[in-house]
Amino acid sequence: MVAVEFAKSPAETLKVDSGFTLASVDPESTPGYTGNKVDGKALLGAQDDRLAELQEQLFAEGKFGSDKRLLLILQAMDTAGKGGIVSHVVGAMDPQGVHLTAFKAPTDEEKAHDFLWRIEKQVPAAGMVGVFDRSQYEDVLIHRVHAWADAKELERRYAAINDFEARLTEQGTTIVKVMLNISKDEQKERLIARLDDPSKHWKYSRGDLTERAHWDDYMKAYEAAFAETSTDTAPWHVVPANKKWYARIAVQELLLEALRGMSLDWPKAEFDVAAERALVAES
Repeated sequence: MVAVEFAKSPAETLKVDSGFTLASVDPESTPGYTGNKVDGKALLGAQDDRLAELQEQLFAEGKFGSDKRLLLILQAMDTAGKGGIVSHVVGAMDPQGVHLTAFKAPTDEEKAHDFLWRIEKQVPAAGMVGVFDRSQYEDVLIHRVHAWADAKELERRYAAINDFEARLTEQGTTIVKVMLNISKDEQKERLIARLDDPSKHWKYSRGDLTERAHWDDYMKAYEAAFAETSTDTAPWHVVPANKKWYARIAVQELLLEALRGMSLDWPKAEFDVAAERALVAES
C-alpha cells in the first residue's frame, strides 16, 4: 500500500497567524490531508524510519560539536492526545536522543522561583530532541483562567516567554509549538471511555471536570497566548485532534519538516577509514 502524503504542508496550514481564532478550526477536520484513517495510519508507519534517521543525524552532529537541537512543546486540554503523540510519534525515535519532561503542578521549591526556573532546567542539550508535555504556557493559561495572575503579570510572562524562546533559538534550538485542539463534546466522550475501561481508570481525575467547567475561558486564554507568543522564530500550530490518527501524522510531519530544515548530515570521519577497515579485517 502506497501511503497517502500531505497535499499541503502542516507547517503552513496549521500555523497561527495574526487574527487567529480557535472557532475557525474544526476539531474534526484534517487540514492539508486528503486520505482517510487507514491512509493516515499507513503514513505514520511509513515515515517512522525517516523520522528516526533524521533524529539520529541530529544526535550524531551533537556529539561532534553541533549546537542544533529540537524542542517539541505539546499543549492541550485533558484527553486531547498528548500521550499518544509521545507514544506513537516520538516513540519512533531512539530514546537516548530524547529528553521528555511532563510538567505537573509546581512543587513548593519551584514556586519559590520565577515560573521559568523549572523550565530552563529541562531544555534539550545539543543533539537532543526535547519534548515538553505541558510547559511554560501553563503559567499563562491556568493562571489567566483562575485569575491567579493579573493582567500586568500575564503581560510580563508573555514577554518573558518570548525572550526565553528567542534565546533558545539563538543557541541552536528549533522550537515546534503544538496545541492539540479537541472539541468539548469529544472530551466528554473520552472521559466517559476512561470510566468505562478499568485499564484507564488510573488516567481519570475529578480535577478534569473542574477545568472542563472553564472550557470557554481556556479557549480565550489559548487565543491570548497565541496572539502574544506566536513569533516568526517560534510560531504556534493548532492541530485538529478529534481524529487521533490525523493529529499524530500532523505532528509527525511538523517534526519532519523541522528536522529537514536543519540541513542535517552524518558527521565526517576524522580518521582514515580504509586504514581502520584494514585493521579491523586483520583483527
